[in-house]
Amino acid sequence: MATERDDENPFLLHGALPRFDRLEASLVEPAIRALLAESEAALAGLEADLEPTWSGLVEPLEWIGDRLGYAWGLVGHLMGVRNSDALREAHAKVQGDVIAFGLRQAQSRPIYEGLEALREGPGFAALDAVQQRIVESLLRDARHAGVGLGASERARFNEIQTELGELATRFGNHVLDATKTWAHVCHDEAEMAGTPDSLRQITAQNAREHGFPEATAEAGPWRLTLDAPVLLPFLEHGQHRGLREALYRANVTRASSGALDNGPLIDRILALRHEMARLLGFESYAQLSLDAKMAPDVAAVDALLEQLREASYDAAAQDLEDLRGWAREHGQAEPIALWDQPFWAERLREARFDYEEEALRPYFPLPRVLEGLFALAERLFGVSIMAADGETPVWHRDVRFFRVRDERGELLASFYLDPYSRPGDKRGGAWMDECLGRTRLAGDDGVRRPVAYLVCNQTPPVGDRPSLMTFDEVLTLFHEFGHGLQHMLTRVDCGLASGIRNIEWDAVELPSQFMENWCYHRETLLGLSRHVDTGEPLPDDVFEKIRAARTFRAGSNMLRQLYFASLDLALHRADPAATGESVLDVQARVAARTTLLPPLPEDRFLCSFGHIFAGGYAAGYYSYKWAEVLSADAFGAFEEAGLEDREAVSRTGRRFRETVLALGGGTPPMDVFERFRGRAPTPEALLRHSGLAA
Repeated sequence: MATERDDENPFLLHGALPRFDRLEASLVEPAIRALLAESEAALAGLEADLEPTWSGLVEPLEWIGDRLGYAWGLVGHLMGVRNSDALREAHAKVQGDVIAFGLRQAQSRPIYEGLEALREGPGFAALDAVQQRIVESLLRDARHAGVGLGASERARFNEIQTELGELATRFGNHVLDATKTWAHVCHDEAEMAGTPDSLRQITAQNAREHGFPEATAEAGPWRLTLDAPVLLPFLEHGQHRGLREALYRANVTRASSGALDNGPLIDRILALRHEMARLLGFESYAQLSLDAKMAPDVAAVDALLEQLREASYDAAAQDLEDLRGWAREHGQAEPIALWDQPFWAERLREARFDYEEEALRPYFPLPRVLEGLFALAERLFGVSIMAADGETPVWHRDVRFFRVRDERGELLASFYLDPYSRPGDKRGGAWMDECLGRTRLAGDDGVRRPVAYLVCNQTPPVGDRPSLMTFDEVLTLFHEFGHGLQHMLTRVDCGLASGIRNIEWDAVELPSQFMENWCYHRETLLGLSRHVDTGEPLPDDVFEKIRAARTFRAGSNMLRQLYFASLDLALHRADPAATGESVLDVQARVAARTTLLPPLPEDRFLCSFGHIFAGGYAAGYYSYKWAEVLSADAFGAFEEAGLEDREAVSRTGRRFRETVLALGGGTPPMDVFERFRGRAPTPEALLRHSGLAA
């Protein structure tokens, strides 16, 4: 582990818990440039004198990547949670050089030939299965990085990679800035009619922070934004139809005009991705993407998406008819519009299931939800999670730190939790990322313990009350915790395949979506709920209504995800220049098969679709549904064991831990699933959980 000197740049404290109290934008460039020089020298030395063995080649490659990855990972993390102009400038200065070094290493002919010699040599058979898979993955990654290209093609490939990195960063920054820029201040209480107290509290607090110091939840003014904890509750509860429309239109046109327009960036990104795929010998970027995933090919993904579309389309059509009828009966003369759907869906859900989502918030204060979540982890996986706040610096006062131990009290891992929305400097959405990965190459006792970041954007506390969570926010927390478990409970000691590393992208959502299922389990949900004022658990009858409501609008919800997944594939499966279709043409074509209310003519939601243009989901958004098949089927094992049988659940949970959570990227995901389940996955459990089974 790293030892710290007072004068040392904190970005260089490789392997240590980060000194977030000392990480400043001004330190980024000198740290990264020093590491790039060190890494270049190490790589050149390895190329000049490598042995085609595990210790002579693979371990040095891991060490080079780990040192640079630690520092660059910190920079990327801060870009997401503590963004600033100074940090953006520092990131931009070195990003191109970081990408260039990554390509330099991936395209190294001596390294590639050394890996080939290792694979073909007599020593390969002596490697264990994890090591063999790593070697194969490194060879595939090198091919995808252009190692086989000629000099001129490789130069062009590298130009593409550098530009794509810059475009992704600009895309994300534009979305953050556009979200931060738009606001509407309500001075007239009529504009807030129907909205819950929790929304009034947060929007009044928002107003106080932006020039209205006297704002109160009762009297306003209230500052509405496009931040999810504001936008979604207003669309669901705001009775002012014109203002719902304004927010909806602003949201689907974010980052689509002026200096923040991502439209030209999308066209350029798609063109560059297609050119890159063709350079590597693939017909399309979709084909390139699938070459490194669990799904065998694009046709297999098409088949699953179509199977799910056929199962959900008629149900979604009925959902829409139900909404239209309900809205007519309750006074809306105008046809249902896109900004009406969330509002009337919430009214219909309240009527059918006799509870209001907002009324659930007091039952889910964050501290109690965490207690219940950690109790579930102990019951299923035999781990204890204890708060360790103050043991290490954090990047914001709201961030918490936790330690994870096994049954004997041995430290397994740690994680940071950054739960609340901060639209000023934190990007939206929720994610898990690694701070440190498990590896035997570094550690006081031979193994470095993994450390994770869990980041959400839930409703922040107001006043002296804790954050009161919606049920959806509880689901999101469970989801990200599932990712964290796979990172933290890995038993793989090779850093190149431990935790979430080297797991095919369409399998990586398995543990996260699996954990969501427990929010519909009586003992779990009642155990994590305590009314913030009375201490009473969630009433039994309300739990039954929540469980019954799980399938409410399941057809619509599934069709929405299929729209995103199908659009993503459609954008990446052909040459944009050759087809003559614009991005909007493709969107309209896909929407005709996967939506019932077509997008607005001015809809530009793709301009804020960071998953595929600034994240890792390009030609891979289908992964959510692919992995949901796996996760639902995995939860089916617990259902078959008997959810009320604590011993059976515990036994099944330990088996899940020793397969899905422990094996990480060291074993092909189909093998991992079959070791846990005893057979290949099927979509029946997903359709059954969704209420869409035939």
